[in-house]
Amino acid sequence: MPGLDASFYPLISWFQANGGTIDESRFGLTTFPEEEGGRGAIALKDIPESHTLFSIPRALTLSTRTSRLPSLFGIDQWRKAAPDGFGLGKGWAGLILCMMWEEANHGRWAAYLASLPSQFDTPMFWSDEELAELKGTSVVEKLGKADAEQEYYKKLLPAVESRKDIFFPHHIPVYYTLEKFHIHGSRILSRSFTVDPPASGSGYYQDEEASTVNGSSHAMDVDELSPEATHEDSGDVDADDDDEEDEGIVSMVPMADMLNARYESENAKLFYEEDELKMVSTKPIKAGEQIFNTYSDLPNAELLRRYGHVDLLPLPAELGFATLSSDSRGNPGDVAELRADIIVDVAARSALGKQPDSSNPTNPDAIMEDLKGRIDWWLEMGGDDVFLLEPAASPLPDDLVSLIRLLTDDSEWRKAQERDKPPKAKADSDTLTIMMEVLEQRLALYDTTLEDDGATLASSADLPLRKRNALVVRLGEKRILHGLRQKVSNELAALASKAGDELAGGSKRRGEGGDEGRTKKQRR
Repeated sequence: MPGLDASFYPLISWFQANGGTIDESRFGLTTFPEEEGGRGAIALKDIPESHTLFSIPRALTLSTRTSRLPSLFGIDQWRKAAPDGFGLGKGWAGLILCMMWEEANHGRWAAYLASLPSQFDTPMFWSDEELAELKGTSVVEKLGKADAEQEYYKKLLPAVESRKDIFFPHHIPVYYTLEKFHIHGSRILSRSFTVDPPASGSGYYQDEEASTVNGSSHAMDVDELSPEATHEDSGDVDADDDDEEDEGIVSMVPMADMLNARYESENAKLFYEEDELKMVSTKPIKAGEQIFNTYSDLPNAELLRRYGHVDLLPLPAELGFATLSSDSRGNPGDVAELRADIIVDVAARSALGKQPDSSNPTNPDAIMEDLKGRIDWWLEMGGDDVFLLEPAASPLPDDLVSLIRLLTDDSEWRKAQERDKPPKAKADSDTLTIMMEVLEQRLALYDTTLEDDGATLASSADLPLRKRNALVVRLGEKRILHGLRQKVSNELAALASKAGDELAGGSKRRGEGGDEGRTKKQRR
């Protein structure tokens, strides 16, 4: 069993000095191997189900409603959009600025912030060479680094420079830099919770003299009595709208953010009460076992993007991956994303290959304009432009089949407009042929093959962590795409066989009828 890590003692001391309680006889903090999550929580002795491991006063959660900074800055200027304010009540910029200010001024949460990682293995911090390992995956386009930096330069930095009485000039190059912005942003992405305000709904913003607040309960949602402890992108919290005052707010929750996650390994969840939050065991935990608060069973692409780790577990046989690569480990929750633009590209090439008629223009520009109109209609009807593909054991996505028919079948497009609803998800041979081409084009986005990736993972135990994680993400997506390609191929073969049998049966019946006719004629 890993021993307790003394480097966490300052965090524990700070936590307890500020009203947090811990069952130190059963709950401890340690450092696991990287493949097991790194920093995390461990059971020091057997823990029964429904046991409170620790509790956190609401006032100890760090958010824009518990920090003094918004009131000190001025709530109106904090919340209002430019040019009347800085729009810090929307998105994560406000919370990042609170974290910067607390750190710079050795505020109430300084010891907690000092305990958080300042280096991350999330792709936001990878080099271009490392990011190239993720080519073809859905990760890179979701990093949002450029958008984040725009938030820094257009929102946060102007706010800092406008108030030299709060943000001291000599602090700016140390605590309010773009690098610090990315570090705190990554802390929020990987560790924050979305906390509902208490039932009383009082005291959201801390005034200058206040030391506590009855305001907030990680991007986790925390439900009273029925927990929903799920780390996820918190999105924008629009504090400009008074109607949204009672919505959950993105918060840093000390101690709760120490627990790691692993696919279907949850054994603890965060519950809240009026004045505190509690981490409670959801099943018996044996001494020496890691304590997991599994936010949701995310695919490896999302785990890597948000938290910098991947799950590498034995894959269930029912997923049908055993014969697809030499290494059968991965994340059972993996999916492969398929963008609609790939479907449009294949549909355009298919249309160009058809014989022209009055409803099927042969001019490439006219074809693309026609397809654009169909896509616009699809989106207006609430259709998606990104599809999540699951293992081949699952049915083909109905919305994907429907979109292919909408884009490639002119009669279905006309019917869809008349009925004001998308085509039925009928996977005929034409649709499956298009889908096969779509899957081939999606697989072509990768620089490596499924076989190569599987062999590399199976034989290389000393790969650098980032390269290994990128390899695991690629492999998981490719397994799904290859499995679906085989499934589509099998369905095409089955349809062809059925059509052949029907043709043969019809010929046989016609032949039998002809013989009978000739016999009768001979009789006459």
